[in-house]
Amino acid sequence: MKKKSIVFLVLVFMLMMPSAFAAAPPKNMVILDAKSNHSFVSVRFLNGFDGNQVVWNEASKQIAITHGSVHIAMTLGQKAASVNEQALVLQDAPFRDNGSIYVPLQILSKELGYQLQWLKESNAVKISASESSSLLPVVTRTAGQNLSKPVISEKKTFKVSGRAFNVQMVTVSLMHPQVQMDVVLAGNTPGKVEDLSSIAKRSGATVAMNGTFFDAYTSGSYKAPYGYILSKGDIKMASSGDKRVIFTYDENQLASLIAGADFQSKYSQGLIEGGLQAGPRLLVDGKVSLNVKQEGFKDPKILTGGGARSALGITKDHKLILLTTGGATIPQLAEIMRQAGAYQAMNLDGGASSGLYYNGKYLTTPGRKISNAIVIKVQ
Repeated sequence: MKKKSIVFLVLVFMLMMPSAFAAAPPKNMVILDAKSNHSFVSVRFLNGFDGNQVVWNEASKQIAITHGSVHIAMTLGQKAASVNEQALVLQDAPFRDNGSIYVPLQILSKELGYQLQWLKESNAVKISASESSSLLPVVTRTAGQNLSKPVISEKKTFKVSGRAFNVQMVTVSLMHPQVQMDVVLAGNTPGKVEDLSSIAKRSGATVAMNGTFFDAYTSGSYKAPYGYILSKGDIKMASSGDKRVIFTYDENQLASLIAGADFQSKYSQGLIEGGLQAGPRLLVDGKVSLNVKQEGFKDPKILTGGGARSALGITKDHKLILLTTGGATIPQLAEIMRQAGAYQAMNLDGGASSGLYYNGKYLTTPGRKISNAIVIKVQ
């Protein structure tokens, strides 16, 4: 009995370790096969979810999933499987993708009673069990397909209202196993300011962009940031009652934009790992959508004044667009983000704060020290 227990623990340990030949993704996700339109989830996610015990045997390529009295056995690359030793044929075979083993969601839904809710706006699936639920980003690709580059930097020109706007644009593949996102305070303390390049370098970041508004013109040493700022699950700066849009992401880097009024309920559910608040929101589901009064902006020139701009966008396929441009009004910036391919988008602090750092140098140089930044690490 003791020997069997040791073998079991070794197999579980093997399951949780990355492959020696490919880095296992640190994020959980659902893969939607581009050919069959069928969905798969990793055994890494299943192990421990809703009390599951999952064992992977590298030698035999077998996957064993145990939940209470239900025992599911599958083999990598084969449709032949069993449930409680009763043979069945799977709709799709389990496969290996970039170091992780994926199994079809269909059998889990049928045999374990998992409920699947597809969320169009965030391109995610909510998997609900008797005592657990989890929200996973959906990535559409063919099994074994090569991953896209983690970060792409481009100079582009967009035509809006008869004008040409030159932009600096960095696109980040949030689901790439090497990519990690964070929000960093200047000096790691609310109220301090620091060069964007300095924030990036001490964070080990490949990409960094300025974040929320802050009191840049006070003569005092404390330059208060405005809006929520969160990092690693903790609220670094609170802003109760603020209606402006908040950029958030969870532990799987599933990014979304939420109204300020919805923040507390989402945060209390443990659904926010990091984020920051700015605005106004520029795009909703791929369409220009500006409602500055609802977000609480009172400046009468908010929609007519032009200047240096920073914005972020989220694409349907879980990429983050970080973009800077000059001389644009908020409506023009919204159209630029739409043309850039964003599905959801929001404005960040602009003017002299606008800055974009990539691969050791500025693409757009800020005109002052800033209060906080979004950083992207490529490990």
